[in-house]
Amino acid sequence: FGKGSIMRMGDGEVAENIQVVSTGSLGLDIALGVGGLPRGRVVEIYGPESSGKTTLTLQVVAELQKLGGTAAFIDAEHALDVQYAAKLGVNVPELLISQPDTGEQALEITDALVRSGSIDMIVIDSVAALVPKAEIEGEMGDSLPGLQARLMSQALRKLTGTIKRTNCLVIFINQIRMKIGVMFGNPETTTGGNALKFYSSVRLDIRRIGSIKKNDEVIGNETRVKVVKNKVSPPFREAIFDILYGEGISRQGEIIDLGVQAKIVDKAGAWYSYNGEKIGQGKDNAREFLRENPEIAREIENRIRESLGV
Repeated sequence: FGKGSIMRMGDGEVAENIQVVSTGSLGLDIALGVGGLPRGRVVEIYGPESSGKTTLTLQVVAELQKLGGTAAFIDAEHALDVQYAAKLGVNVPELLISQPDTGEQALEITDALVRSGSIDMIVIDSVAALVPKAEIEGEMGDSLPGLQARLMSQALRKLTGTIKRTNCLVIFINQIRMKIGVMFGNPETTTGGNALKFYSSVRLDIRRIGSIKKNDEVIGNETRVKVVKNKVSPPFREAIFDILYGEGISRQGEIIDLGVQAKIVDKAGAWYSYNGEKIGQGKDNAREFLRENPEIAREIENRIRESLGV
């Protein structure tokens, strides 16, 4: 074994504060309880199509890069829109990207990147697109049960220890499938077997719950994220925020909503006011006001954080 195989928890080498990366959403950071997604852990983000899974993940990448971290994106779906990523604030020239041919290759690359110790965050988009080599080489109608689940289980067994040691945040994006013949309860399940559910420290269920309109034109989605599993804080909290097309998570919209909830921003009819001064009629105008006055937005945000003890 050697020196350091067993330590006392109080020696300081074991017990340390969890380092986090902000999600780019104030409400979600608060719902996660620790101010963001924990580093050195596995995170799963799943939801229906066009619910904002990749948008949320790219927003996390942008936040990490602002802190000077290095991120890698394993694009198994071969569908990453580089222009969109840049609009969300991702420093695209600095982003490492890989578009592997097989699931094994994707997970080998992930393993190599984690072991290198020089990567702060890795995104796998998505688990459903990690096709085992045997399936690619086989015929179209071949039945190969449990192959992807076995692949995921083995990969996570190998990865978790190294992820913790290198303090790397690994995010798996996942899709939803329906179980056949479920009469009662939720028929939804995620792909790739059960291993990821066990190894994840945080699981986020992201859903689109409505549209945001401006003069009959849809300009974004209203999105709800549920923290389904959380090993670093109490689970089952929720965050609701707006994702605007071509812009990402609306920080100003969140500040208004959370400010109203915390009674920091006053709402009378359609008018929003702060410190007795009107900031806009309707959410769109209030959002525009905060965009033009970032110091007021920052002040409201700090007061929200204080009132919630974050």
